[in-house]
Amino acid sequence: MIDWGASVVSDTSRGRPVIGLTTYREQVQTGIWDVPASYLPADYSDAVIMAGGNAVLLPPQPVDPENANRVLDGLHALVITGGYDIDPAAYGQYPHPATDQPRADRDAWEVALLKRALDRGLPVLGICRGVQVLNVALGGTLHQHLPDVLGHSGHCAGNGIFTTLPVQTVPGSRLAGLIGESADVPCYHHQAIDEVATGLVVSATDADGVVEALESPGNGFLLAVQWHPEKSLDDLRLFTGLVEAARAYARR
Repeated sequence: MIDWGASVVSDTSRGRPVIGLTTYREQVQTGIWDVPASYLPADYSDAVIMAGGNAVLLPPQPVDPENANRVLDGLHALVITGGYDIDPAAYGQYPHPATDQPRADRDAWEVALLKRALDRGLPVLGICRGVQVLNVALGGTLHQHLPDVLGHSGHCAGNGIFTTLPVQTVPGSRLAGLIGESADVPCYHHQAIDEVATGLVVSATDADGVVEALESPGNGFLLAVQWHPEKSLDDLRLFTGLVEAARAYARR
């Protein structure tokens, strides 16, 4: 059981910023129920709470700029979470046999939230699918199936087993300032960044040369990683960085 009081690493007297996290919408079984549900693995919200934030879940819902703006009005930061593959039509490709069936509602909702968040300078953290949503939303492309590119499946072992891989950060990047020059990170992705969108820069790669993080240069917090930092709750540095950026945004 998590001891929230002992786990919070920030000074809560300064107030807990509100962090929105996007969610899945899938058929879910629990007890006697087998129903469509909006859900997110608890380690995402655990990480936000342990880092000093308040977590709010954002299920897919009707998309228009005003709706997205109303949701963002109540937030101090946004997390685009992991999940199923983005529709390859969004970056001008036909689906690979290994690509997931599109979740059009989630794609549209996350892109709408992301674009409105960027318009207002809201701090954003992307995780796994999140880095891909960011890149595609800004005009970049993806490798649909890394084993075709690399000749191995070392980034995604399958069956819910996360692979630990070393990544190297780019000196001077925001990411390097948060986690140092290298880190061993938990990965579970069969897709990855191909062409980097204009306005983004690579801030980490792995031994295969795969892009493992993107960020936006400048003072704003726009950072996305291809790995799953929520799977390492003993290392909250990315989430703490997000919460601190959210506090600064709230003060503005």
